[in-house]
Amino acid sequence: MLRLTEIKLPLDHTDAQLRAAIIERLAIDEGALLRYTVFRRAVDARKRSAIHLIYTVDAEVIDAAAVLQKNNKNNNLKESPDTGYQFVARAPGKLVSRPVVIGTGPCGLFAGLLLAQMGFRPIILERGKVVRERTQDTWGLWRRSVLNPESNVQFGEGGAGTFSDGKLYSQIKDPRFLGRKVLTEFVKAGAPDEILYVSKPHIGTFRLVGMVETMRATIESLGGEFRFQSRITDIEIENGQTRGVVLGSGEHIASEHVVLAVGHSARDTFQMLHARGVYLEAKPFSIGFRIEHPQSLIDRVRWGKFAGHKLLGAADYKLVHHCKNGRSVYSFCMCPGGTVVAATSEEGRVVTNGMSQYSRNERNANAGIVVGITPQDYPHNVLAGVEFQRHWESRAFKLGGENYNAPAQRVGDFLAGRASTALGEVVPSYKPGVRMTDLSTCIPDYAITAIREALPAFDKQIKGFAMHDAVLTGVETRTSSPIRIKRNAVYESMNTRGLYPAGEGAGYAGGILSAAVDGIEVAEAVALSMVKAR
Repeated sequence: MLRLTEIKLPLDHTDAQLRAAIIERLAIDEGALLRYTVFRRAVDARKRSAIHLIYTVDAEVIDAAAVLQKNNKNNNLKESPDTGYQFVARAPGKLVSRPVVIGTGPCGLFAGLLLAQMGFRPIILERGKVVRERTQDTWGLWRRSVLNPESNVQFGEGGAGTFSDGKLYSQIKDPRFLGRKVLTEFVKAGAPDEILYVSKPHIGTFRLVGMVETMRATIESLGGEFRFQSRITDIEIENGQTRGVVLGSGEHIASEHVVLAVGHSARDTFQMLHARGVYLEAKPFSIGFRIEHPQSLIDRVRWGKFAGHKLLGAADYKLVHHCKNGRSVYSFCMCPGGTVVAATSEEGRVVTNGMSQYSRNERNANAGIVVGITPQDYPHNVLAGVEFQRHWESRAFKLGGENYNAPAQRVGDFLAGRASTALGEVVPSYKPGVRMTDLSTCIPDYAITAIREALPAFDKQIKGFAMHDAVLTGVETRTSSPIRIKRNAVYESMNTRGLYPAGEGAGYAGGILSAAVDGIEVAEAVALSMVKAR
């Protein structure tokens, strides 16, 4: 197979035109092209008046070596790499012990899946509920202002990514094509085939629910075991070696290989690890608001006359501004055609996040507009970032009316420094609801100053971004983990053998795909260690 990149075609091209372009670029007769598959399809929207699609294809041809030699000066042609996944180990016939995986977000699920596929029969522990029961609890907050601290947007089967846009792309380096393994497993679990080739694949919450259930069934069929509503309260450590875990029920589960994939909101677990002496360090994260615009505005600015085209769907954006006060403001987790959701996991606090369904057909676009925070912004205590987040989440709860409504403000009022008293054109999507107010005391002063500078700058890139009636909703604090659980070259904790920090909560991922890839790599490390220790 030969891989051909940078095939540029009009938005409304036909399959015959794509085939013809491949033949022309390879300089071969039509009969020499046996078949082709699309590896990647991206959108080139740099000119709104002439949007194109850019293809990467794998082509099977007669005498590939000769074709490659004839086109040896073509930098866009090479042999197709092998993107198939090869397991690094297989479990011995008789397991002395079983690995434990803590957490069922994308990292924990893929760590569990890989260990199960290699025959290690993992025990997978989750503090929350199965995904459908968890969904009901989450709706309880959104519809009735009732929070279950153990079953919500952050905790439960599927992890925080279940209630998100379901984005499946990342900027991580991936020389082994582990991301392809992730996407392939998702397709097996019910995701649409298109996630294998579109440049910005996404799934959406409703589809993710069914996929998570299918993956659980697969793991169980391979000997894995799930235990829900099983919160970890302690890690048993002896002479620097992990010996097992303790559940809230008091049950002890012995294991010398524990994958810690708890997510970025497992604050009680961070505290327990710190008390146990596991090496942690504070790390940067971000804080800010969610911003909502009419999706039609974003579509017009990004797609021009092609707005509404079925291949383009709802438009997204990615923005960054470096401010005079030294801060950086950027868009985070942009959700086209989505909603702003209540994402707290602790009582008396308000947290926002964004979510989209696969269709992305809600009226508003939303994104986090957040400011970078470093450990220098709060006392030098490894867990001080957690308290920093809690402080502003509690402030948002109070400003919202202390009933899980979120504080909100129109952009025009925010820029003018006055409180909002009514909504305008944009109706906020956050549930249970919003309370119009002044957001200037909802996050630190330096962050307010930075966002007030950034919004007009963003308006120069997306005309209308600083529209008066756009809505800001507070507060976005869970952009990433405030701590990193440092690990060594074989993925173990720096000072605790057999403990494998993984995913977003450990500070090693930032999204569904990167967390899943990290889960694969950690599972491989566990498997190799278990085989070696036999």
